[in-house]
Amino acid sequence: MHTKAIGEAAGAVWKILGSKGRVALTTLPKLLDQDNMVVQQGVGWLAREHKVEFEKEGRALYVKLTAHEADVFKKHPPK
Repeated sequence: MHTKAIGEAAGAVWKILGSKGRVALTTLPKLLDQDNMVVQQGVGWLAREHKVEFEKEGRALYVKLTAHEADVFKKHPPK
């Protein structure tokens, strides 16, 4: 997989989480209309940078921006 595509997916995930809040991990590829594997790798990229956190609810796993990243998104929304 190409690093550029994963980085772009991470950016797209960051933007969608900033605008929508908590999203089910399985829903992200559909919302972004991107390949599941690349989106999951983008989520991993953000997790490695401590920009997202996960919540388990029943059998579902959700992802959301950390409080700090949500504040960054609110102060500097993407154009």
